[in-house]
Amino acid sequence: MSAPLFAVIDLGTNTFHLLIARRYEEGQIEDVYRERRFVRLAENGIEAIGPAPYQRALRTLKDYRRIIDEHGIPAAQVLAFGTAAMRTASNGQALMQEVAEKIGLNIRLIDGDEEARLIHQGVSLAVPPSAAYQLIMDIGGGSVEFIIANRHGVQWARSFPVGVAVLFRDFHRTEPIAAAEVEHLQAFLQEALSPVRTALQAQPCKDLVGSSGTFDILEQFLGPQRKQQHYAEVPVEAFLPFYQEIRAMDKTQRHQLPNMPKTRAEMLVVALVLVDVVMDMAGTERIIVSDYAMKEGMIREMPV
Repeated sequence: MSAPLFAVIDLGTNTFHLLIARRYEEGQIEDVYRERRFVRLAENGIEAIGPAPYQRALRTLKDYRRIIDEHGIPAAQVLAFGTAAMRTASNGQALMQEVAEKIGLNIRLIDGDEEARLIHQGVSLAVPPSAAYQLIMDIGGGSVEFIIANRHGVQWARSFPVGVAVLFRDFHRTEPIAAAEVEHLQAFLQEALSPVRTALQAQPCKDLVGSSGTFDILEQFLGPQRKQQHYAEVPVEAFLPFYQEIRAMDKTQRHQLPNMPKTRAEMLVVALVLVDVVMDMAGTERIIVSDYAMKEGMIREMPV
């Protein structure tokens, strides 16, 4: 008997993801289909989903529903979940209702604590648990999740509303970004993420395990120092020169970088400022990029 198929849709603040995968009895998963679309729910701010992103969301979810149906996946093995933008937008509930009525997908809202837990579930499938503490970081458009974990499980976790769409809107106003804007952003992050600093003082983490788009960019441009099946180690000493190079570029120059995903170029500067601040807090000695994150954690837990 073949392993059952599951489908998960992640309605992120910037990107909608579809993952269809088989899950085996031992908990491992095998990709069947992956797609991501840059919907940008927060294009007009996080207070409300604007008309254009609202329609992009509907079109994307209609297409995802068709793909799921083509794979013959039972409704009980399909899950769509909304995160920061869907939680905070005044018309998020209206979008959820329209998706349920017109597309037949019931969107489940999850809070930041649940996001963090599921991220750990996914990352731990890709990155072998360590005896030492590791800091797991997942950068989204609306929020960033931090988890401190070791082989005994999660020791501390928290979600912060400092995703790259929020930081870009509030701090990145000139091209290239002005030094004063970087300083203001750094000061804001030092204050907003002070609980992370406190947690790291109690449970020091020399490994930074990153999941999702920004860390994929680091792997792509810095090159994996060591590549395993579902994770890669990125040379930590290459981060600062890359960060400084990107920070000095304007939007056009970032877009023109070879193989730079156009959907990432705009907000990459604030994302790298964020990573730099966290690495400084943690005294990071190793960067690990996980291929798995929340979607895989969700599939790992879904009942048959």
